[in-house]
Amino acid sequence: MEPQCEEVEEEASAAMLWSVQEAVERQTLQIGASACGATAVVDVLKALGVEATPEEVDRYVQTRLRRNESLLPDYLLSRSEAGATHVQLIQGALEASGGKVTGRFFHLHPRRQVRLVPWLARWIRKGAVPVATMNMQLGVPEGEEVPDAWHHQLIFGVAANAVFMTNPLDVVSEEEAQQRLCSDSVLLIRREDVLQRWTEDCSLSSLSENPSDPRWRDLDVEGQVWKMVLEADLDESGAKVAHIRIPAAYSSGVTLFTLQDSTLGRELLTEPEIPLL
Repeated sequence: MEPQCEEVEEEASAAMLWSVQEAVERQTLQIGASACGATAVVDVLKALGVEATPEEVDRYVQTRLRRNESLLPDYLLSRSEAGATHVQLIQGALEASGGKVTGRFFHLHPRRQVRLVPWLARWIRKGAVPVATMNMQLGVPEGEEVPDAWHHQLIFGVAANAVFMTNPLDVVSEEEAQQRLCSDSVLLIRREDVLQRWTEDCSLSSLSENPSDPRWRDLDVEGQVWKMVLEADLDESGAKVAHIRIPAAYSSGVTLFTLQDSTLGRELLTEPEIPLL
């Protein structure tokens, strides 16, 4: 590629809602436990010029909390839905804004025919405000601890091979963002979080037999727990299972927000899904 073409492509991939300095000054830090989704919506409304308090936003998003004091079956159920889904973010933004703000979620799993940064740049330049719903347990550098949850983050800009986000203020490569935005709806639960809530009379059959979500059975969560418990009972040295996999309520992808009564709002509603790869 000729240098001039490279410059044109880089320029086409660059779009910012805020400068980095503006993001430092305007971003909202986590407003409560498991409330990254509500925190992102606070910044969405701010970027769109709509006023709402963090308390109002969190109430409308209806953030779900972990039930840390529960026995294992209920704890796992609470972990699978703690926080908020993109559906809750869209509804929360609509209600907190008094009907002024609308959102549209775009699935990025399974893999799609899209280049993330140019796609985001196109929508940001039109005036949309993106929020990423990511599985942070993917793409973890070797030697680093696996994060404990998924995460919602407002994307305040993109540039060539760079995605800028708030809460925390961060910049990641396009590849890293793409990997976390293209994930099956599963969550890893740490070994210690399972074993400290396990009791001998503990039964996970209520989860495995849940007709509304067969994924608990398909993932054999009960079998995973038993394997972990048996490893603990044997007390042998060597590598042990570090996590179990459970269903997650979240879908990976990007929600685009804009003012509902606008040309862009109408365009978002009619935009087709991104084609599968």
